[in-house]
Amino acid sequence: MLILKAESQAETRVKNSRFLAEAIPVNSPEEAKELWRYRKEHYDNGGHIVYAFTVGNNQNISGYSDDGEPSGTAGRPVLSVLLGSGLTNTLITVARWFGGTKLGTGGLVHAYSDAAKAALENAEFIELVPMEKVSFEISYPLYSQCRAYLDSVGFNMVSEEFSGNINIRGTVKAGIAADIQNFLNELGNGRIICRVEKEK
Repeated sequence: MLILKAESQAETRVKNSRFLAEAIPVNSPEEAKELWRYRKEHYDNGGHIVYAFTVGNNQNISGYSDDGEPSGTAGRPVLSVLLGSGLTNTLITVARWFGGTKLGTGGLVHAYSDAAKAALENAEFIELVPMEKVSFEISYPLYSQCRAYLDSVGFNMVSEEFSGNINIRGTVKAGIAADIQNFLNELGNGRIICRVEKEK
């Protein structure tokens, strides 16, 4: 799977109608819909802003909206382009400024598909690195040795809670979590419970 390195956009025109397509990195359906709502509120196009998104390590979650265009002529074609690109964690919005000539259902499908493709042609991609969530609790005397090890394996700290013991949560590249479990098992003589969960 691929993800976007940064946002990209492209503008196309079909029979005087203007289409502005934007491809944007996102991490959740909620973030995708929020970015779409922002465009609905701020773009003065008096018409449609279609969107499609996919998120998850294997494009697990996806969605789209025709935003008032005839059913199946806008959001679904944009989603098809997105799914076919091998991208995930990506939102594509396409804003349309009507040029006075109706395009018909076939024309709309082509126009929205072509706009989405154009936005992706300008984009830079990087390989998605699957991550795993790791959480565990350790005692204070073991903290410095544990923290040094976590830093050495590229552990991304999400939170540390200092109470009776220290609760640590973070993420790491898939595969390294097993090494952390082995390290903690030795460090705590089998008494440290390390929970691992794949990021979706």
